[in-house]
Amino acid sequence: MHAPQTQRPAAKKSRKTFWLKQLHMWHWMSSAISLIGLVLFAITGFTLNHAADIEGTPKVVEKTAQMPPAVLGELGDDPAGGKGRLPAPVATWVEDNFPVKASGEAEWSADEVYLPAPRPGGDAWVAIDRATGTVTSEVTDRGWISYLNDLHKGRNSGGEWSLFIDIFAFACLVFAITGLFLLWLHSAKRKSTWPLVGAGLVLPAAIAIIFIH
Repeated sequence: MHAPQTQRPAAKKSRKTFWLKQLHMWHWMSSAISLIGLVLFAITGFTLNHAADIEGTPKVVEKTAQMPPAVLGELGDDPAGGKGRLPAPVATWVEDNFPVKASGEAEWSADEVYLPAPRPGGDAWVAIDRATGTVTSEVTDRGWISYLNDLHKGRNSGGEWSLFIDIFAFACLVFAITGLFLLWLHSAKRKSTWPLVGAGLVLPAAIAIIFIH
């Protein structure tokens, strides 16, 4: 007569054990994936918050080269709208002679072709004189702190880095959600759990409401 009553607590304990194992597994896996990214984003969060205090001195390098007539002739006619990518032979020559990526969209005019080439932690541009073939460039390097800050923001860092940020953000979300469920499962024995969770919500909300206008 008492068998069903003893089975129910056992089944409940078994389900709890199953979910604890699952949550712990997903929690440690997501933490392992996001660990280095979290350290990087925490450090750059600090450097971004104090960017004016730790800003480095930009280094600017200028360079001039002469484009061969055969390559210059590959420019051809202006693209529609005055903007377009450089022809492959021209882009290859530019990348061989200047420390820039020539895969971006250039601005075309009657006199020159101007290629902006922004990058994390700096900036760059290349200008091609369509009459003479003279090519000038300017590369600005703002230092490794600026480089990491731009990676934090995803600024001029390309599609591969953007994909990494998406994967990293998803891993952080899994880490946070599984952590919340683990807190819930252990909260009965840890009375300070929900006050601390509540403080994590109330403190930033109070600062935003009271001090940010």
